[in-house]
Amino acid sequence: MPAPKPGKVLVTDFDGTMTREDFYRLVVGEMLPPGTPDHWGEYRRGEITHFECLRRYFACIRATEAEVLAAVDRMGLDPGLPAAVAELNAAGWVVVVASAGCEWYIRKLLGAAGVDVEVHSNPGRFVEGQGLLLEMPTASPFLSQMLGVDKAMVVRWHLDAGRTVAFAGDGYPDADAARLVPADLRFARADLARVLDREGLPYRPFAAWSEVARDLLAKGAT
Repeated sequence: MPAPKPGKVLVTDFDGTMTREDFYRLVVGEMLPPGTPDHWGEYRRGEITHFECLRRYFACIRATEAEVLAAVDRMGLDPGLPAAVAELNAAGWVVVVASAGCEWYIRKLLGAAGVDVEVHSNPGRFVEGQGLLLEMPTASPFLSQMLGVDKAMVVRWHLDAGRTVAFAGDGYPDADAARLVPADLRFARADLARVLDREGLPYRPFAAWSEVARDLLAKGAT
């Protein structure tokens, strides 16, 4: 894949980082039929991969496409995100989304907001009666059998090219990527913040994604 020309890259998670809610949590809370197995528990016990956990849950969705799209809207994309991305771009930063979720809803939310950024995520398509069919990104240079997309590989690829790399995330799968970047370019909230706290690794806390952009712009990181 071609390397971006600017020397500063913000690699960012999507669910729960660029948005207020995680699509997975909305699915589990609102769209699963009674008796759906505890796939998250299976994942946490090491019985299945993170990718397989999401694939199984998403395939259990029994809602109309309109209902699923309404849930996507309720994820709550940061309203300050379009302006923040534009300001970062103007300052020489490239924003790259790296997500273990599904490109289907990521593209819908970013497209509706008029945001055009590079996205590395798991492909998928919604079929009524079959759910959201998550697929492995087999053509991706960042393929992970565990997650679909390996965020740490994305970060390492840019670091190896000599770029300044920041990372923002909120979940357990973000920890490996977060550990690779300097403390002042490491942004965390929720589960990721708890992991870093346990390990004694410093980070910049944030509540909304646009705060990450403001921090980077204020410090003029190079």
